[in-house]
Amino acid sequence: MIRIGRREIGPGAPAFVVAEIGINHNGDLDLARRMIDAAAQAGADSVKFQNYRTEDFVSDRTLTIDYVSQGTAVTESQYDLFKRCELPRAALRDLKAHCDARGLVFHSTPTSEDGIRDLVDAGAPLLKNGSDYLTNVALIRAMSRTGLPTVLSTGMATASEVDDAVRAFRETGNDRLILLHCTSAYPTPPAETNLRRIPALAAAYRCPVGFSDHTEGVAAAIGAVALGACWIEKHFTLDTGLPGPDHRFSCDPAELRALVGAVRRMEESLGTADLVPTESETNGRLAYRLSCVAARALPAGHVLADADIAFRRPGTGMPPADAHRLTGRALARGLAAGAPITPGDLQ
Repeated sequence: MIRIGRREIGPGAPAFVVAEIGINHNGDLDLARRMIDAAAQAGADSVKFQNYRTEDFVSDRTLTIDYVSQGTAVTESQYDLFKRCELPRAALRDLKAHCDARGLVFHSTPTSEDGIRDLVDAGAPLLKNGSDYLTNVALIRAMSRTGLPTVLSTGMATASEVDDAVRAFRETGNDRLILLHCTSAYPTPPAETNLRRIPALAAAYRCPVGFSDHTEGVAAAIGAVALGACWIEKHFTLDTGLPGPDHRFSCDPAELRALVGAVRRMEESLGTADLVPTESETNGRLAYRLSCVAARALPAGHVLADADIAFRRPGTGMPPADAHRLTGRALARGLAAGAPITPGDLQ
């Protein structure tokens, strides 16, 4: 179990629901604050940003990205897109303070050791490594050395890449690791969602495992919780019609509220694995189970045979499984048809 603030993350604890704002603030800090407010109102536990520096991962300005924004296909320079949505370092403290005021856990995805230091200085209680940086084991080691809980997304990964990333993190002695199953497709087709990887990752690496959800709707997140996900991350926007590459497949406040509600109902429904009647079923056992009764009017002294015993509601008498205790016994008194047969009725 991993503690983040007042929350515990792991099996048996409520799933930690993260509204992934990412770059959906479009470089507008006022929009970012309003998104924090909306995420809090929808019941999220946390919001996540990306405090990258574009030059950390894009140097070729001829590289382009294709996406759909406001119903229109867009092709633009990757450098221009990411530069436009960069968060200034000074914004991290402001966003962290706004999250604190709204009762949300602030965290972010850095792309360099400088970015890690910026988050530590801002008071971030955890770190997140994106799927695109899973093979950057030097950065993962740097995250681990902070001692902070760290989340590693496994999108696009092979088993050996996950092995290497987990080993790099644990080499420093930090065991506060959370893995996220993730399919890096936007949106993710249902056939590529592969939720069964969640318990497989948990068994292989013996750490809490969650789900970075890029599907449309809330069904996959609910299924992930049923399979043991302790963390649900979902892209979040105020309006899917806003300009930008990620708004189209992000959930809006109403859908996030529905997701949180559905996750909490699923958690309640999972209950216990103990094979005992519930409180409601205890009363139902009396009303709906069967008892041994006289199949017809039977005189005193009659020796009971199988044909003399019927099984009828309510379940307040001897259960059908005990009928063998009645056969071959003589009645001490006569019984009307349908009367319960009890040990006291026998000679």
